[in-house]
Amino acid sequence: MSDSNEMQNWASPPGETILDILEERGWSQSELAVRTGYTRKQIDQLIQGNACITEEIALKLEQVLGSTVGFWLNREAQYRSLIGS
Repeated sequence: MSDSNEMQNWASPPGETILDILEERGWSQSELAVRTGYTRKQIDQLIQGNACITEEIALKLEQVLGSTVGFWLNREAQYRSLIGS
């Protein structure tokens, strides 16, 4: 049985949401890189949570994947606040 504090402190990087969308669409990370104009390495860093989603990246994600800039920025802020960075 898990402790409720553990559940409250658990956070997944916004990249997991990106991966879910890619899977739904049958896209690879390389295809997302081409569609966004970012490198494969930049996409991998986003997905792993090693790079932050900036306003520029959020706008590109909105254009390519959907959801809003606000959704992506909020997802990023929630993740960063829980991991303490």
